[in-house]
Amino acid sequence: MPLDFTAIDFETANSSSASACAVGLTRVRDGHVVAQTGWLIQPPAGHDRFFELNIGIHGIHADDVAGAPTWAEQLPTLTDFIGDDTLVAHNAGFDMRVLQSACEATSQDCPPYSYVCSLQVARRSYELASYRLPLVAAAAGFLDFAHHDAAADALACAHIMVDAARRAGAQDVVELAMLLGVRVPQIAAPTAVTA
Repeated sequence: MPLDFTAIDFETANSSSASACAVGLTRVRDGHVVAQTGWLIQPPAGHDRFFELNIGIHGIHADDVAGAPTWAEQLPTLTDFIGDDTLVAHNAGFDMRVLQSACEATSQDCPPYSYVCSLQVARRSYELASYRLPLVAAAAGFLDFAHHDAAADALACAHIMVDAARRAGAQDVVELAMLLGVRVPQIAAPTAVTA
């Protein structure tokens, strides 16, 4: 199998995992970046207040997302871009919770994606004082990107995984995870409600 995956990164409006306000996506095929995109999102109702702390991190304000698609409106575009890929994210637990929580908040089915955490991969691939995304990306040779810009962070994550796979001699992300002893969990499929 080739080194194919989609790297994903979310930014949130506040401390709610459902408050997705931006997403970045990077598609990798055979170890090369072949497509990249990102967009703003109107967070789901009830999760749409922007906290100063979050604004200070990513610079996105409520006014910036006023004309953006809602979570439900943008979800088909997101899933079309990902297709059947394994997802990769730096601190993937956060991004997978955002995906699940925003779907739950809007009564959307969350696709049962498999995913790998590039933070866990980095901890087994590099010897660094810190495993924050900019430092790991620099170790992978990807320098000077706009950290906390969702599209830039997804691209940095993709470069980390490609470099880690090269270092480990892995042909795909599942093999990389196995070689490094990293789990490849899957988002739980929605459970059917019975009457």
